[in-house]
Amino acid sequence: TVGIRMPDHPMALGLIRTSGCPLAAPSANKFGRLSPTRAAHVTRHLPEADYILDGGTTRVGLESTIVRLESDGFLILRPGGITREDLAAVLPESAKTLKAGNPEAPGMLDSHYSPSKPFYLYQPEVLSRIEPSRAGFISFRGEIPATFLQTRTLSPKGDLREYATKIFSALHELQESDVEVILAEPLPETGIGIAIMDRLRKAAHPWH
Repeated sequence: TVGIRMPDHPMALGLIRTSGCPLAAPSANKFGRLSPTRAAHVTRHLPEADYILDGGTTRVGLESTIVRLESDGFLILRPGGITREDLAAVLPESAKTLKAGNPEAPGMLDSHYSPSKPFYLYQPEVLSRIEPSRAGFISFRGEIPATFLQTRTLSPKGDLREYATKIFSALHELQESDVEVILAEPLPETGIGIAIMDRLRKAAHPWH
């Protein structure tokens, strides 16, 4: 199958117009590793790149939603910035389900989007296995369960979309810092929270 997406960023659209043809390209990160959300992330992790177009910080923060159209409606292969509710407002949802162990699109493997340092979804019992004073903690609203070496609060007002724009940047920062382990608290799985938790679970998978 072929997946097609159309960017709405003027720099990406300008590149397509200048090329005069559709473009086929991979993501600007190494396979399985953290997605970049700004040019500096690409510069750091793909130093062999000859040119980088810097369009600023990404607006959504997460990778695109990937859907397959069935005869009875849409089926989400990868959740992203466009939520199930957004799609359901204009299309019926298919009654079909995805088959386990059969990845049909990018980001469907159990492990993906992972930092190079051990990463865990926070549960109280995790603190018995790590030393908080050597760890970094990513908080949603600012509730910090222990004294960590570094912390990042991504949305004091509890906005999941704001969190989505910041999560990969926070992971990049902590990955490059002096922490030995990174933790993130689980989020409500509503709206874009479904896509965020999909990324966090896949990022944590190699360290379980």
